[in-house]
Amino acid sequence: MPIGYISIGSNIDKEVNIPSSLTALAHAFGTLTISSIYETEAVGFVGDSFYNLIVRFESNLTAKEVAKILRQIELDHGRTRESQKFSARTLDLDLILYGDQIISDGRLQIPRDEIERYAFVLEPLAEIAPQEKHPISRKTYQELWQAFDKTGLKRTKINQHDSRE
Repeated sequence: MPIGYISIGSNIDKEVNIPSSLTALAHAFGTLTISSIYETEAVGFVGDSFYNLIVRFESNLTAKEVAKILRQIELDHGRTRESQKFSARTLDLDLILYGDQIISDGRLQIPRDEIERYAFVLEPLAEIAPQEKHPISRKTYQELWQAFDKTGLKRTKINQHDSRE
Protein backbone atom coordinates (compact mmCIF):
# COMPACT_ATOMS: atom_id res chain seq x y z
CA MET A 1 0.00 0.00 0.00
CA PRO A 2 1.57 3.31 -1.03
CA ILE A 3 2.52 5.84 1.64
CA GLY A 4 1.54 9.36 0.69
CA TYR A 5 2.43 12.78 2.03
CA ILE A 6 0.17 15.82 1.82
CA SER A 7 1.30 19.41 2.29
CA ILE A 8 -1.35 21.49 4.05
CA GLY A 9 -1.46 25.27 4.18
CA SER A 10 -3.96 27.95 5.20
CA ASN A 11 -3.89 31.66 5.94
CA ILE A 12 -7.63 32.38 6.01
CA ASP A 13 -9.40 31.18 9.18
CA LYS A 14 -6.42 28.86 9.65
CA GLU A 15 -7.31 28.05 13.27
CA VAL A 16 -10.55 26.51 11.95
CA ASN A 17 -9.51 25.21 8.52
CA ILE A 18 -6.42 23.26 9.60
CA PRO A 19 -8.17 21.12 12.28
CA SER A 20 -11.21 20.69 10.03
CA SER A 21 -9.01 19.55 7.12
CA LEU A 22 -7.27 17.01 9.37
CA THR A 23 -10.67 15.57 10.33
CA ALA A 24 -11.67 15.35 6.65
CA LEU A 25 -8.35 13.72 5.71
CA ALA A 26 -8.64 11.18 8.54
CA HIS A 27 -12.17 10.38 7.37
CA ALA A 28 -10.89 9.84 3.80
CA PHE A 29 -7.65 7.99 4.54
CA GLY A 30 -7.76 6.65 8.11
CA THR A 31 -4.85 7.06 10.48
CA LEU A 32 -2.64 10.08 9.78
CA THR A 33 0.82 10.91 11.02
CA ILE A 34 0.82 14.66 11.50
CA SER A 35 3.84 16.96 11.67
CA SER A 36 4.07 20.00 13.87
CA ILE A 37 2.31 23.07 12.56
CA TYR A 38 4.63 25.85 11.45
CA GLU A 39 3.59 29.48 11.12
CA THR A 40 5.39 31.03 8.17
CA GLU A 41 5.31 34.29 6.30
CA ALA A 42 3.43 34.39 3.00
CA VAL A 43 5.68 33.54 0.04
CA GLY A 44 5.33 35.35 -3.28
CA PHE A 45 2.81 37.92 -2.06
CA VAL A 46 2.04 40.22 0.86
CA GLY A 47 -0.55 38.66 3.15
CA ASP A 48 -1.31 37.06 6.48
CA SER A 49 1.01 34.33 7.69
CA PHE A 50 0.27 30.69 6.91
CA TYR A 51 -0.03 27.59 9.01
CA ASN A 52 1.79 24.77 7.22
CA LEU A 53 2.20 21.11 8.02
CA ILE A 54 2.60 17.68 6.44
CA VAL A 55 0.52 14.55 6.96
CA ARG A 56 1.40 10.98 6.15
CA PHE A 57 -1.23 8.41 5.15
CA GLU A 58 -1.56 5.03 3.48
CA SER A 59 -4.00 4.24 0.68
CA ASN A 60 -4.65 1.82 -2.15
CA LEU A 61 -6.13 4.61 -4.26
CA THR A 62 -4.32 5.92 -7.32
CA ALA A 63 -2.51 9.26 -7.06
CA LYS A 64 -5.20 10.82 -9.29
CA GLU A 65 -7.96 9.54 -7.02
CA VAL A 66 -6.17 10.97 -3.97
CA ALA A 67 -5.72 14.33 -5.74
CA LYS A 68 -9.44 14.40 -6.56
CA ILE A 69 -10.32 13.84 -2.88
CA LEU A 70 -7.92 16.64 -1.87
CA ARG A 71 -9.51 19.04 -4.38
CA GLN A 72 -12.96 18.26 -2.97
CA ILE A 73 -11.79 18.87 0.61
CA GLU A 74 -10.35 22.23 -0.52
CA LEU A 75 -13.66 23.16 -2.16
CA ASP A 76 -15.57 22.06 0.96
CA HIS A 77 -13.40 24.54 2.90
CA GLY A 78 -14.26 27.49 0.67
CA ARG A 79 -11.35 27.29 -1.77
CA THR A 80 -12.15 28.69 -5.17
CA ARG A 81 -10.53 27.48 -8.36
CA GLU A 82 -9.96 31.06 -9.48
CA SER A 83 -7.35 31.59 -6.78
CA GLN A 84 -3.87 32.40 -8.02
CA LYS A 85 -0.77 30.40 -7.09
CA PHE A 86 0.64 33.06 -4.76
CA SER A 87 -2.43 34.31 -2.92
CA ALA A 88 -4.35 34.00 0.34
CA ARG A 89 -6.31 30.78 0.68
CA THR A 90 -8.65 28.99 3.03
CA LEU A 91 -6.95 25.66 2.39
CA ASP A 92 -4.24 24.29 0.13
CA LEU A 93 -3.77 20.51 0.00
CA ASP A 94 -1.04 19.13 -2.24
CA LEU A 95 -0.11 15.49 -2.69
CA ILE A 96 3.67 15.90 -2.65
CA LEU A 97 4.78 12.25 -2.53
CA TYR A 98 3.09 8.92 -3.21
CA GLY A 99 5.27 5.90 -2.60
CA ASP A 100 8.27 6.09 -4.89
CA GLN A 101 6.12 7.18 -7.82
CA ILE A 102 7.33 9.83 -10.26
CA ILE A 103 4.36 11.38 -12.06
CA SER A 104 4.16 14.30 -14.46
CA ASP A 105 0.58 14.48 -15.66
CA GLY A 106 -0.80 17.99 -16.07
CA ARG A 107 -1.40 19.48 -12.62
CA LEU A 108 -0.37 16.22 -10.91
CA GLN A 109 3.37 16.45 -10.29
CA ILE A 110 4.93 13.91 -7.92
CA PRO A 111 7.29 14.44 -6.26
CA ARG A 112 6.38 18.13 -5.99
CA ASP A 113 9.33 20.47 -6.53
CA GLU A 114 8.15 22.50 -3.51
CA ILE A 115 9.75 19.82 -1.33
CA GLU A 116 13.24 21.07 -2.11
CA ARG A 117 12.26 24.70 -2.69
CA TYR A 118 10.32 25.73 0.41
CA ALA A 119 11.19 25.30 4.09
CA PHE A 120 7.48 25.19 4.96
CA VAL A 121 7.26 21.89 3.04
CA LEU A 122 10.67 20.35 3.68
CA GLU A 123 10.98 21.01 7.43
CA PRO A 124 7.74 19.28 8.49
CA LEU A 125 8.41 16.47 5.98
CA ALA A 126 11.87 15.92 7.47
CA GLU A 127 10.24 15.92 10.92
CA ILE A 128 7.90 12.98 10.20
CA ALA A 129 9.89 11.16 7.48
CA PRO A 130 13.56 11.89 8.22
CA GLN A 131 14.92 8.64 6.76
CA GLU A 132 12.58 8.40 3.76
CA LYS A 133 14.33 9.12 0.46
CA HIS A 134 13.35 11.56 -2.25
CA PRO A 135 12.41 9.40 -5.26
CA ILE A 136 14.67 11.37 -7.64
CA SER A 137 17.65 12.64 -5.64
CA ARG A 138 17.64 9.54 -3.35
CA LYS A 139 18.69 11.82 -0.46
CA THR A 140 16.82 11.50 2.82
CA TYR A 141 14.56 14.36 3.83
CA GLN A 142 16.73 14.84 6.90
CA GLU A 143 19.79 15.28 4.61
CA LEU A 144 17.87 17.69 2.38
CA TRP A 145 16.75 19.73 5.42
CA GLN A 146 20.26 19.83 6.88
CA ALA A 147 21.59 21.14 3.55
CA PHE A 148 18.72 23.66 3.09
CA ASP A 149 19.75 27.33 3.11
CA LYS A 150 18.03 28.65 6.22
CA THR A 151 19.35 32.20 5.85
CA GLY A 152 16.61 34.68 6.76
CA LEU A 153 14.13 31.90 7.44
CA LYS A 154 11.31 33.08 9.69
CA ARG A 155 8.96 30.49 11.11
CA THR A 156 7.43 29.53 14.41
CA LYS A 157 6.60 25.98 15.49
CA ILE A 158 3.01 26.20 16.73
CA ASN A 159 2.52 22.69 18.12
CA GLN A 160 3.36 19.02 17.75
CA HIS A 161 0.94 16.32 16.58
CA ASP A 162 1.31 12.57 16.48
CA SER A 163 -1.60 10.90 14.72
CA ARG A 164 -5.31 11.15 14.15
CA GLU A 165 -7.95 8.65 13.13
